[in-house]
Amino acid sequence: MDKDADILSTIEEQRNKLVTIGLIYGLSSPIAVKKSQELDKLLNFYDQIRHENERVQELEKP
Repeated sequence: MDKDADILSTIEEQRNKLVTIGLIYGLSSPIAVKKSQELDKLLNFYDQIRHENERVQELEKP
């Protein structure tokens, strides 16, 4: 579970950075778009890990 917590912490940090960048430069600025894409990758990675963990738990059920 520490891995999940680390990923969630990183996602929250990236989200906060994106909000700050959006407020300063606007959400359609190139830097905001890049940060948004990075955040999307993290969210997709986290979602993939969660689904894999769910599948493993299903297989381990008696």
